[in-house]
Amino acid sequence: MRDFDKILLAGTCLLAAACTDQSASSAMDTELIAVPAVAETDSVGTVGDDAADDPAIWRNPQDPSQSLVIGTDKKAGLHIYDLKGQQKAFLAAEAVNNVDIRTVSSTSGEVILVGASDRSDREKPRLALYTLDSENIKLNPLANIPVGTGEAYGFCFGMLGADDLRAFIVTKEGTIIDMSVTLSNSAPSVEVNRTFKLQTQPEGCVVDDRTGVLYVGEENVGIWSFDLGQESPEPVQFAVLKAGELTADVEGLALAPEGASGGYLLASSQGDNSFAIYDLETRAFRARFAVEDGAIDTTFDTDGIELIVGDFGPDYPGGLFVAQDGDNGDGTQNFKFLSWDAIRRSLDL
Repeated sequence: MRDFDKILLAGTCLLAAACTDQSASSAMDTELIAVPAVAETDSVGTVGDDAADDPAIWRNPQDPSQSLVIGTDKKAGLHIYDLKGQQKAFLAAEAVNNVDIRTVSSTSGEVILVGASDRSDREKPRLALYTLDSENIKLNPLANIPVGTGEAYGFCFGMLGADDLRAFIVTKEGTIIDMSVTLSNSAPSVEVNRTFKLQTQPEGCVVDDRTGVLYVGEENVGIWSFDLGQESPEPVQFAVLKAGELTADVEGLALAPEGASGGYLLASSQGDNSFAIYDLETRAFRARFAVEDGAIDTTFDTDGIELIVGDFGPDYPGGLFVAQDGDNGDGTQNFKFLSWDAIRRSLDL
């Protein structure tokens, strides 16, 4: 069993007498704190392979404790889990990689829309769309649409205004495809608006609907932001790789919004099995944590993460954080569930 309780990765003083208050403060800034998981999912069906990848969370507004988590098995399809981690449904799909959820309005009423990057054709990215039937707990295929060139990899939704639903596919080649999605009684309409480019392989992405900013992780470089309100957004560096903060590969990204523009950006720091937290307004690194290796095991090689703030019932009163676990033992992979309140208390956020 691994002890992640307090690993100090700040520079080591060669002589104790030479340690200053400033270096002690720096050490505390990069302290890795372990936070226990509340639950973990059943393992995905694919065994002995890199399969589980990315989670998305649907919060049930009528009964938050009955919310659902969707997780991808990129070798097999999409799993639906309850907040205890028990699998409630599965839909076979050839090669869905990243997944996201938005509740949107259509001509036939409110729809829980699920989107995913489909990499079944490694030269032509496809946008896979589904609807979530929350009452019967199942996914209904809606459309599967080719949207450009390259290998589909990352994916996220964004709302630019009340009725401007965007979908973003991130390709392995570094292209980010910005699409408008319109729902009607028939098949959805998808239109490619523009593309952005990073120099090397990105994956994780998330949109701050409040500010219209897209965040993308470039795996061996850091995190970039794009102002979607600009006609031709240029990447602005948000965070760079730094020992004790963020280690390659940069994988999943998630948001914890507060107020009009504040809150936190979380990133999966895959190389050191931790999660980095940044202040959205100052872009300053704030803290990092790992999943405690306790009654529920820790996470390794985490790809996707997701965080939704708000009430999710007694186990997650302030929000739910979900992380993929790349090594759950015996050749399996799954997803871990943590309380956002517990993370905040542990890190003094």
